[in-house]
Amino acid sequence: MKGVSLAPGDYIHFKSQVPLHKIPIGTKQWRYYDFGPKVVPPLICLPGIAGTADIYYKQIMSLSMKGYRVISVDIPQVWNHQEWIQSFEKFLDVINVHHIHLYGTSLGGFLAQLFAQHRPRRVKSLILSNAFLETRSFAAAMPWAPIVGWSPSFLLKRFVLTGIRDGPHEPFIADSVDFVVSQVETLSRDDLASRLTLTVDTATVEPLLLSDSFITIMDTNDYSAIPQQLKDQLSERYPGARRAYLKTGGDFPFLSRPDEVNLHLQLHLRQVGVEARPDLVQSIPKGGTGGSPSKESDKKKDPDDQPKDNGGNPESTSEESQLPPSSEIHSLDDQLLSDAKICSMGHKDAIILMQSQYTVVNRILQSACELFIFSLLPIYVESSYVTSNNVWKFRQLM
Repeated sequence: MKGVSLAPGDYIHFKSQVPLHKIPIGTKQWRYYDFGPKVVPPLICLPGIAGTADIYYKQIMSLSMKGYRVISVDIPQVWNHQEWIQSFEKFLDVINVHHIHLYGTSLGGFLAQLFAQHRPRRVKSLILSNAFLETRSFAAAMPWAPIVGWSPSFLLKRFVLTGIRDGPHEPFIADSVDFVVSQVETLSRDDLASRLTLTVDTATVEPLLLSDSFITIMDTNDYSAIPQQLKDQLSERYPGARRAYLKTGGDFPFLSRPDEVNLHLQLHLRQVGVEARPDLVQSIPKGGTGGSPSKESDKKKDPDDQPKDNGGNPESTSEESQLPPSSEIHSLDDQLLSDAKICSMGHKDAIILMQSQYTVVNRILQSACELFIFSLLPIYVESSYVTSNNVWKFRQLM
């Protein structure tokens, strides 16, 4: 993997425009972004184990400029599924949001389904990507699950990072992996331990009251850290759900294929009755739409922002002059939507997106060179150790 010290330019721009909100609710600290017209029912994004609220920055910037409201949250330190449901409901009450549309990836998709099961009146639709229905297989694969809460930080990070596929990737997929790895480095030991506990705590999603027509399952056709068997179970549970296929994208298509993912999200929101308000894009306040009930808490400088910035400025506010005219955004949006072909697959709707092929020779060569260098590093370290060990033995004999 490449170095992760440098943040992407669009991420730095995002951090300078969209404020990070922090509010304490009971004993939990909620970190989240809230951007877009507040009159629109929000799309709430829930990350997986390795994710933070920052990983959906491409969705926040794109959809908010089209007139949608997007809220991206960090999963707080909760240690069982019932605590998650109660804590998330309190969070929604505090930010004064009642009806929501949930977009969850991996663990976030599982938690989204649990919340929809126990609070069906609040969840109007679901978008699930690389999600699953039960956690038994994860618990069986982690024999040290009972002591995950006492494990040191380096061990937890190593376990999480080994779940991310390494090796040669397309340039855009490699960039997405690097960004997620940089976000894992910002997570504390308790953050990682609580998320792993939610993953191995045995639970199963029961049938939902939500109709399958209000569910979209978004998958990539190349590979995923979620076993195919669990993804098949999800498809069998929701046979009438819309299917959105991405040709490639890896584990983090929202970063590696943001244009396609954003288009599918927009299609879903339109089909479940969410109307964008591009006419209100220009009227977004300079501090963002905000979602925090307390303005003072947003103005305070928090030292925890620094590791998550990677060069951004959390204290900066949005500038209306940098947003394109809403009419242009809406016209472009309609043009993109007309390019998406919807076809029937039995009782499933398959959304096949005509994708562009990216061939960036320089980036591929750079990735190949870096892979070659890192493959030689273990050999060099091992040879150095053997040499020093032999020298030490020789001196002992002398």
